[in-house]
Amino acid sequence: MKNRANKRKGFGHGKQSHTSLRELATLFLKLGTIAFGGPAAHIAMMEDEVVRRRRWLTHEEFLDLLGATNLIPGPNSTEMAIHIGHRRAGWKGLLVAGTCFILPAMLIVMGFAWAYVRYGSVPQVKSVLYGVKPVIIVIVLQALWSLGRAALKTKLLAGIGIAAVILTFVGLHELLVLLGGGLIVAAAQLIGQTKKGHNSFGSLISASPLIVFLQSGTATASFSLAMLFLFFLKVGAVLYGSGYVLLAFIRADLVDRWHWLTESQLLDAVAVGQVTPGPVFTTATFIGYVLGGAKGAVVATVGIFLPAFVFVAASGPLVPRIRRSPTAGAFLDGVNASALALMVVVTYQLGRAAIIDWTTIALAVLSGAILFGFRVNSAWLVLGGGIAGWLLSR
Repeated sequence: MKNRANKRKGFGHGKQSHTSLRELATLFLKLGTIAFGGPAAHIAMMEDEVVRRRRWLTHEEFLDLLGATNLIPGPNSTEMAIHIGHRRAGWKGLLVAGTCFILPAMLIVMGFAWAYVRYGSVPQVKSVLYGVKPVIIVIVLQALWSLGRAALKTKLLAGIGIAAVILTFVGLHELLVLLGGGLIVAAAQLIGQTKKGHNSFGSLISASPLIVFLQSGTATASFSLAMLFLFFLKVGAVLYGSGYVLLAFIRADLVDRWHWLTESQLLDAVAVGQVTPGPVFTTATFIGYVLGGAKGAVVATVGIFLPAFVFVAASGPLVPRIRRSPTAGAFLDGVNASALALMVVVTYQLGRAAIIDWTTIALAVLSGAILFGFRVNSAWLVLGGGIAGWLLSR
C-alpha cells in the first residue's frame, strides 16, 4: 500500500506519466524566465519546485538525477530539466521540459543581440559594457574558486590542472587537454585498483564524444550556417564542467582560429549571458545572431543544446551502472580538473581585454569584495557594473 501511495505521488521509479505536459511546460517556462544566478541556482530552484512544492520526486530521486547530469557533457541545469521531464512524462516530457526551459532565455538573448547589432556602436551602450566587462571577469574568478575546491581533490588532480594550464598556454587543442586529463586520472585509478572491475575500460566509453570533431578547429574557416551549427554541436557534445568552460572553446576557435569574433564581442556575449536568465549556454544564441542574424541564433542554439537531449535520453538506463564505476568517476575527475585549467587560461586572456585602466580595476576590486564577502546574486553585480559604466561616461 505504501509503495502504491508513493507511486501516486510520483515517488516511484520506472516509466511513469503522472504529470501533464501542460504542467511541465508551465513550470519550466516560468523557471526559464526567472532562473538567474547560474546552474547551482537553477538546480536549487528546481529542487524547491519539484521536490518541496509539487512532490513529484523524492530528495533521493532528485539527487540521483543530479548525479547523472555530472556524468555526461552539457549544461547541468538544462539536463536536469530534461531528466525531470522524462521521469514525469516520458519522451514527450523530455522534449517539453527541456525546450520550455531553454526557450525564454533564447528569446530574451535574441532581443539583446538585436539591440546590440543595431545599437552596439552607440556610446551609451559601449559605456554600459565598459562597466560590465570587469564585473564578468570577477564572476568567472569566483566560479573558478568554487569549482577549484571541488575539482582539485588530490595532488594528482592538482598536477593535472597545472599541466593543463601550461599545455593550453602553449597551444595544445583544448579537446586534447580534456581527453588527456581524463585518461591519465583513469589510468592511475586502474593501476591503483587491487581488483579488476568487470567494466573498467568499458566505462571509458563516455570519453568517445571528445574524439568527435577534433579536427574542426585546426584551420581558418569561412563563415556559414552549417559550420556554425557543427561548431556548437561539437561544443555541446564535449563540454564538461561549468558553462564558463564554453568561453575557452569559443575563444579558441571563433576568435583565435577562425576570426569570426573579436575579443570584445566575446566579452559582450558573456555579459549578455550573465544579465539574462536561463542557461549560460544561450551565449551561443547571442553569438549566432551577431554572426548570422535570427537564423544564426536558432542554428547555434539548436546545435549547442541538441547533444544534451540525446545524452539524457541515452544515459538514463545506464546511470546506476556508470555511477558505480570507479574508473568512470576517475575519468570525469580528470576532465573536470582540465576544464578548470581551460577556464583559468581564458579568464586571464579575457581579463587583459576587460581590465584596461584604473576605473575598471576599481570596478573589479569592488565587485570582488561584494561577491566574495556577501554572496550577492551575480545578476545584480552585472546590473550595477552596467549602471556604473553608464554614469561614469556622463
